[in-house]
Amino acid sequence: MLADKAEFEFIVSGAGSAGCAVAARLSESGQYDVLLLEAGPRDTSPWIHIPLGFTKLFTDGRVNWKFESEPVPSLDNRVLYQPRGKVLGGSSSINGTIYMRGAPADYDGWRQRGLEGWDWDSVLPYFKKAEDNERGADNWHGAGGPLRVSDVPRPWALPTAMIAAARESGIPANDDFNGPDQEGTGFFQFTASKHRRWSAAKAYLAPSRGRRNLHVETNAQARRVLIEDGRAVGIEYQSSSGIRRARARREVIVAGGTFGSPHLLQLSGIGPGDLLREMDIPVRHELPGVGAHLRDHFNTYLSFRCAQPVTMNDLARSLPRRILAGAQYGLLKSGPLTSTAIAAGAFIRSDPALERPDLQINMFSWSAASRTVDEIIPHPFSAFTLSPVHLRPDCDGSVRVKSPDPLAAPAIRYEFLRTHYDRAAILHGMRVCRQIAGQPALRDYMVEEVLPGPAVVSDEEMLADVRARGVANYHPVGTCRMGDEIDSVTDARLNVHGIRGLRVADASIMPSIIAGNTNAPTIMIGEKAAAMILQDNA
Repeated sequence: MLADKAEFEFIVSGAGSAGCAVAARLSESGQYDVLLLEAGPRDTSPWIHIPLGFTKLFTDGRVNWKFESEPVPSLDNRVLYQPRGKVLGGSSSINGTIYMRGAPADYDGWRQRGLEGWDWDSVLPYFKKAEDNERGADNWHGAGGPLRVSDVPRPWALPTAMIAAARESGIPANDDFNGPDQEGTGFFQFTASKHRRWSAAKAYLAPSRGRRNLHVETNAQARRVLIEDGRAVGIEYQSSSGIRRARARREVIVAGGTFGSPHLLQLSGIGPGDLLREMDIPVRHELPGVGAHLRDHFNTYLSFRCAQPVTMNDLARSLPRRILAGAQYGLLKSGPLTSTAIAAGAFIRSDPALERPDLQINMFSWSAASRTVDEIIPHPFSAFTLSPVHLRPDCDGSVRVKSPDPLAAPAIRYEFLRTHYDRAAILHGMRVCRQIAGQPALRDYMVEEVLPGPAVVSDEEMLADVRARGVANYHPVGTCRMGDEIDSVTDARLNVHGIRGLRVADASIMPSIIAGNTNAPTIMIGEKAAAMILQDNA
């Protein structure tokens, strides 16, 4: 339902992983009128709902912001592509669907920073509240929630062999990365059900469509938060019919994501004063931390030619195989389209002295010769990939407005590989990937390493390859981080410091990055934010 009125109790800007949860929960009782604004379209593309469709959506500008970073000096001045969802469901509608919470100690670390209510025991109930896990409810998992979580949809020989090879290399088995211990190797779980993606829009908005008090407006890009006498009173946004304004009687909740939320606050005059004045944006409230402390995981790829035609490369380069896969999915909901081909992985430590894993090894049943803002080009032969992901890099980047034009993209800056630890961790991950690839369990599949190639051996050669090919892992967080420090943006209840009636609820509020994929934690943040908002407005 489009917004047919100008005033609401709550306005939520951004219908991504957290925004969908916030809007649905605020409107659940029927007591409050809620407006949910989304810059992109509705989630009607069939590729959104087919798990393997994420490969099509990776460069689709109709549902993807297709951001790019500023040149990264430590990565040979390369510009890094930054796909983010621009559609109902946000990035949960275009991602690889992996369901991963991070380590319990990650959240206990938040509490140790003084953030009451964000320790593991406090956030676990919100993970469980969101979750409908096909394994059922227990001390670690929930059942009956809106977000469907499932196991690997079909037996798959190659990922099974990869797990066996990881075990042969000395990594212990782990059948639940979201259980009490993250370390080990095994299959992932996914936000999917009956071989269809289960995005935040599917989980939270689809069941809410009949609510008269929930107004969802798509193709509506927020331009600025309206502020009067130090209080957020509404949103100005660009719609298909022009610039519109909506007022909020109680609160405005910014949920535009790690890039979008600080950008909107800066456009609204909330942020570093010098930057805003440089952009000729009137300073409504000087808050230096807005857009600071950008963190992301960092990864590279090792690709291997496969001896058997069992990878997604074989599907991509064969029209008959694609036709068969489409028929299997359309008629039987079976076949390769039911999976994202990212079925398994491992969590390890780059140094035995570490208390918990700082590397995630992702195992892909495909490989790419190149990835650009416009397309993914697979290798012209059967191949698979092992990708080491550094989960705790010493990277502190930023997101900064670079034009007063609300429709202009922000400047995204990263600083990867800046410390010895960063470099040592990713090199250790590459060596572990090679150890896994050389185990007997993969002997029937292995032909040769094609990227970076067997000639790249020394630390210097490997690091040069990482600088040439390494990328951000599309898990940005931290640009509106919680805390009481001078450069924090929100308090522990997600209220923006110094502005009444304004909160931020998405991955940007994370005070430190969690170890693992960030979609599930972002949905948890949405659930917890809604609960706090309802409590504070009771």
